[in-house]
Amino acid sequence: MRRGIGLSCMAAAALALAGCGVRLQDETPAQFPANPDIGMYPIRVKVTSGAMVSPPVYVFALSGGRKVPLSAGSDGIYRTMFAVKCQDSFPLQYLAVWRLQGMATRQEVYPAQPRRIELTPPPLKRHVAIDTSGKADPKTRTWQGSVKYKIFTDANAQITAAKIEPVSQDKADVESAKAIRIVSGFPLDASCGIPTAVQLASRDPRARANLVIQTNVPAIPTWTTQVTFAPQ
Repeated sequence: MRRGIGLSCMAAAALALAGCGVRLQDETPAQFPANPDIGMYPIRVKVTSGAMVSPPVYVFALSGGRKVPLSAGSDGIYRTMFAVKCQDSFPLQYLAVWRLQGMATRQEVYPAQPRRIELTPPPLKRHVAIDTSGKADPKTRTWQGSVKYKIFTDANAQITAAKIEPVSQDKADVESAKAIRIVSGFPLDASCGIPTAVQLASRDPRARANLVIQTNVPAIPTWTTQVTFAPQ
């Protein structure tokens, strides 16, 4: 998404208006894949200035009360790596500060209202294998295991519910799913970036089914993981 504005100097004569301003062209994408490892995102904006503007021009990223300086490149692009964790989006504006012929200081925020930069969460687990080569639990007579999920884009995420469904409507898959049950109670708190386990048990050492979870995260309202119990 590219947008630009002219930041004019209020006291300049009409003839000088073209040379006294700073122009910003936002080159930051409207969306990034959420980065669970470093949580850093490249912010960039192109800056051009008129003849009456004395270098350097200072540019800052503004977001949620934070003010982060951008570094100027020889190509006129100002850049920084912006840290965001446990959020599915963040607001973004720029503050430009410059001087006119080394005297009057001017500054302006662009755009007037913050842009919203979206962070799309990475996919959760699609397939999980649970080893049943050992003996069943003597008390429950079941083989037990878990499916672990990590949610990175919400500080208050929960797995609110879950259910078991057959992988297909074939008779064998329907019967296989009946052997598996969910042991965990809900809701489960899914703290940002920390594995959250949904506990399962199967009375058959060879069984498979779909585990369908529900969350309070708008980007992941439901998720399906195919779970296979088998000796390994």
